[in-house]
Amino acid sequence: MKEVKSHKMNLLRKYKEGRMSKTVMRFTGVGGQGVLLAGEIFAAAKIKAGGYGVKTATYTSQVRGGPTVVDIQLDDKEIFYPYAIDGQVDFMLSVADKSYKLFKKGVREGGTIVIEPNLVYPTDEDRKKWNIVEIPIITIAKEEVGNVITQSVVALAIANTFTKAIDEQVLIDTMLSKVPAKVHEVNKKAYELGKKYALEAMK
Repeated sequence: MKEVKSHKMNLLRKYKEGRMSKTVMRFTGVGGQGVLLAGEIFAAAKIKAGGYGVKTATYTSQVRGGPTVVDIQLDDKEIFYPYAIDGQVDFMLSVADKSYKLFKKGVREGGTIVIEPNLVYPTDEDRKKWNIVEIPIITIAKEEVGNVITQSVVALAIANTFTKAIDEQVLIDTMLSKVPAKVHEVNKKAYELGKKYALEAMK
């Protein structure tokens, strides 16, 4: 038991030593929401760019629409500890209130949380503790892009615009490699709209 504890402590120490070059993101929703796919694309893009990307996911009662979280760690150095530590998540995006409430505590004080305002309801205290940004992610995908499935790409663009975690072209190329060629244009549109709304929110 002492050896296991010592190993975990060493992993945490190495994690904290490399913390300054690391970006930690969290995507939350309920089972079946496509926005969670954005996390997988981030990790793949970072690896493609020559860095390290780790995705850890928790799917709770997915069929029944249970709270779901995907944590992403991106770094230029090797990642020794695979799990995001509460209080050290830099950026979170949430499209479901139940998962927002359950996983918001992981975001560091002063960090950014992007919410779908039609589905997530932060408290006044939340707004004091974090930079809460309201962007209607699902509405953008459904009404402006014309395909609700593209919400993951809208979320991808929003997250990268805020964090600047990945070279944009690498991220777009990685995203397009995961979808059929026939839907490339609609996904490019979704990315541009997500980026547009994020830039407006940052003003």
